[in-house]
Amino acid sequence: MSKGILGKKIGMTQVFDESGKSIPVTVITAGPCVVTQIKTPNKDGYSAIQIGYGDVKEKRVNKPLKGHFDKAKIDSKKHLVELCVGKDEKFELAQRITVDVFNEGEKTDVVGVSKGKGFAGVVKRWGFRGGPGSHGSHFHRAPGAIGMCATPSRVLKGRKLPGRMGNKRVTAKNIEVVKVDKERNLLLLKGSVPGSNGGLVLIKNAVKSSNG
Repeated sequence: MSKGILGKKIGMTQVFDESGKSIPVTVITAGPCVVTQIKTPNKDGYSAIQIGYGDVKEKRVNKPLKGHFDKAKIDSKKHLVELCVGKDEKFELAQRITVDVFNEGEKTDVVGVSKGKGFAGVVKRWGFRGGPGSHGSHFHRAPGAIGMCATPSRVLKGRKLPGRMGNKRVTAKNIEVVKVDKERNLLLLKGSVPGSNGGLVLIKNAVKSSNG
């Protein structure tokens, strides 16, 4: 079954398993989300659902979106995302999706926007070793020569150079669900996930399992 839910990253902490081993986890407040639209192969050419998360004031919603939400008979939502589903999977408009769609020990993919680190050099951005650091050296953290000979006589696309670092959509794969707290709408995921505290994240079932 296709699974997906939107939430906000709260921060990191640790929990202990039955043997007393410490497990670093990221706490996410996820859902409840509602199904705002159902797409079918006959009408749209593919199977998918659109889910909404987070309440928003009516004055901040334009008329087309307001009509979209009214058609589904739900309150306006701040965030919308589309999830691909199987042809045989059944969903209904205004259906609630909560954290209990996931089980402890299940693997998930987490999508978020990574922290922006501004303009960075090649040492920080790409992990270049850099040049000698001793006195008299004129080559410390520079990228080095990037020119080429008469053929092709240009800098190839994709060359690793200084530039803006972070602030990109990132997917962390095969993140294990350590705990599901349905009463408080919390998911505890093993390790770190992309984004800063308070950032929006999408949790969905893993496309590729770690053992496959």
